[in-house]
Amino acid sequence: MTKQTNRRDFLLKTSLASLTLFVSSKSVLADVSHSFLLDKPNSKFAGVQIGAITYSWRSLPSSPEQIIQYCLDSNISAIELMGDSIETYAGKPENTFRRAPRTPGQPRTITDEEKKQMAAYQQQVAEWRATVSMDAFTKVKKMFKKAGVTIYAFKPNALEVSNTDAEIEYALRAAKALGAKSVTVEIPRDPQHSKRLGDLAAKHKVYIGYHAHTQATDTAWDVALAQSPYNSINLDCGHYIAAGGKNTKESLIALIQAKHDRITSMHIKDRHNKEKGGANVVWGLGETPLDAIFALLKEKKYPIPATIELEYDIPAGSDPVQETKKCVAYAKKVLETA
Repeated sequence: MTKQTNRRDFLLKTSLASLTLFVSSKSVLADVSHSFLLDKPNSKFAGVQIGAITYSWRSLPSSPEQIIQYCLDSNISAIELMGDSIETYAGKPENTFRRAPRTPGQPRTITDEEKKQMAAYQQQVAEWRATVSMDAFTKVKKMFKKAGVTIYAFKPNALEVSNTDAEIEYALRAAKALGAKSVTVEIPRDPQHSKRLGDLAAKHKVYIGYHAHTQATDTAWDVALAQSPYNSINLDCGHYIAAGGKNTKESLIALIQAKHDRITSMHIKDRHNKEKGGANVVWGLGETPLDAIFALLKEKKYPIPATIELEYDIPAGSDPVQETKKCVAYAKKVLETA
């Protein structure tokens, strides 16, 4: 009788211990899962996606793994991806050509032999782009996605007048493989080129986001937008303000409202206007109406990524990643308190 009782007590205690361990394990797993999710970046605030162009980290090493770490460290969950480092990762031919150093006090010149070498390398890259597999770009997309980072725009140096149609189509295919909605490029001076780009973009159903510097006006994109539904605007709000003249805080907000359905992404930076010299400055110190831009995106629910482009001088003791993190915090504070 005593042995049976002891056996029952042992089984009961063992069962209770197993149940406790099971429940405890579930809690631990839940905590780990929760912690893992918390470790992923999240720069979408009040429905507004804050992103960054990887050009912001141009002074730092730029393998895909390193870029992902910069995103994690600065709490960036979406990016506009520059092309150079990713093309290198995908196997783009190495440029072994090096120009002769510039003679101090003399204008930079290029010899016929240097021109020949440059043309030969550009031809090599064009041939690579025309035939390269998209596997590496798909892999990059998966790497970023696993880390909690999406790629909404791609900026390769393959969309200029001098590039072949095959190179342009490569850029569009690569963007699609990366999961990007658009590629970005400087707005062409020749309207025939924006038509060419728009026609090829329509074929691949990837947008061309045209970027402008201080030549930006309210009508700068009108020709390109009329040429193709896949021609769009990559609006740099800081450059627009730095142009001065008719470009004001009020006209910028009006432009966003008027063209919001054709803007695929924005670049956000703070600059002084032309009258104050146009310098890039720490957010909140210039004339770019950052708070009004964020408030408009939030109020109107425009699905336009607001891309941090870090161009002001990095303060002593800081670095580009820490400054990007500060910009994210600035946007978060505005969006969650407005």
